[in-house]
Amino acid sequence: MMTDEKPPLTVLLCAPRGFCAGVVRAIDAVEQALKAYGPPVYVRHEIVHNKYVVESLRRKGAVFVDELSEIPETSAPVVFSAHGVPKSVPAEAAERRFFAVDATCPLVTKVHREAEVHWRRGRTVVLVGHSGHPEVVGTMGQLPAGAVLLVETVADVERLQPQDPQTLAFVTQTTLSVDDTREIVDALRARFPAIVAPHKEDICYATTNRQEAVKAVAPRVDAMLVVGSPNSSNSQRLKEVAERAGCPVARLVLRAQDIDWDAFGAIGSLGVTAGASAPEVLVEEIIDAFAARYAVTVETVSTADESVFFPLPRELRGAAAE
Repeated sequence: MMTDEKPPLTVLLCAPRGFCAGVVRAIDAVEQALKAYGPPVYVRHEIVHNKYVVESLRRKGAVFVDELSEIPETSAPVVFSAHGVPKSVPAEAAERRFFAVDATCPLVTKVHREAEVHWRRGRTVVLVGHSGHPEVVGTMGQLPAGAVLLVETVADVERLQPQDPQTLAFVTQTTLSVDDTREIVDALRARFPAIVAPHKEDICYATTNRQEAVKAVAPRVDAMLVVGSPNSSNSQRLKEVAERAGCPVARLVLRAQDIDWDAFGAIGSLGVTAGASAPEVLVEEIIDAFAARYAVTVETVSTADESVFFPLPRELRGAAAE
C-alpha cells in the first residue's frame, strides 16, 4: 500500500550558530568597499572560508587572488581576509602603494600582538594550530623565521626541542577544538612548567560557544548536520565535537544538494548547526530539504547569547558613514 505520509523528524537547532562578529565585519568590509568605490575590489585569499559567501561577493565585483603579485597597478581597495596575513603582505602592499584594507578578525590580531610581545621579551613562541591554515601562516609570519614553533598534536609536544625550555610562551589558533587544545596545552605545561600562557584564552568566544551548543545537542539526536565548508577549520571541529559527544552520524555539508540521504536512514531526530563562516540562508535551505522528506518540527537549543560587535576596518569607516 502506498502512503504519502512523511515520517516525523524533530530538528534541534543549535544556538549560537553561523556567522560570528569577525566574519560579519570581514564580509561587510568587502561589501562597503564595493559600495563606496565600485568594482573591482581585490581580496587576498577567500575573505572567509565559505564558497557560497565567496561566490556571492564575486558576483558583486570582488576579485579573489592568492597573492598580491596577481593584482595589476590599481587604486582599487585591496582587502586582507579575516584569517590574518604575514607581515610581508602589508609591507608589499605599501611598497606597491595599494589602498589596503585589513579585515583580519580582531581576535586573530590579538594573537598576533601576544606573539610579538613574547618574542620581544626574549621568549620562543609555541603556536598550537594546523599547519598550512591561513591563520597559522599569518601568525607565524608576524615574527622572523624560526621564532615560532608549530605543534599540532600531543606527539609534536613530546618531540619539541626548544633552545631554552625556560623561555617559552604559547598561543593558539582561534578556531580549534577546545578539548583537543586543552590536551595539547596540558602536555606543554607538563613538559615545560615555566611556559607562559596567553593572558586570556586565544580560542575565540564564537568557536567555544558553537562547540558548547553542539555538546548540548549531539547526545540527544540520531544524527548531526554541520553547515559549512570543508576548508573551514571551525566547521570541521564542530563535526568532530558532535562525534565525540556520542552522535552516531555527523556530517559536514555546504549546501542541501551535498546531503548524502543514505547516511541518515530512519532518523527521528536531527541536530543542525553552522560554522562561523556559514550564512543562515544555507541553514534554512537544508532544513527545507529535510522538510521535503520528513514532517519536520524545529526546536532551538540555546546555550549562550552573543552580542559581540566589531566596527569596520578603520580605512572604511568614513566611506560607510557617507
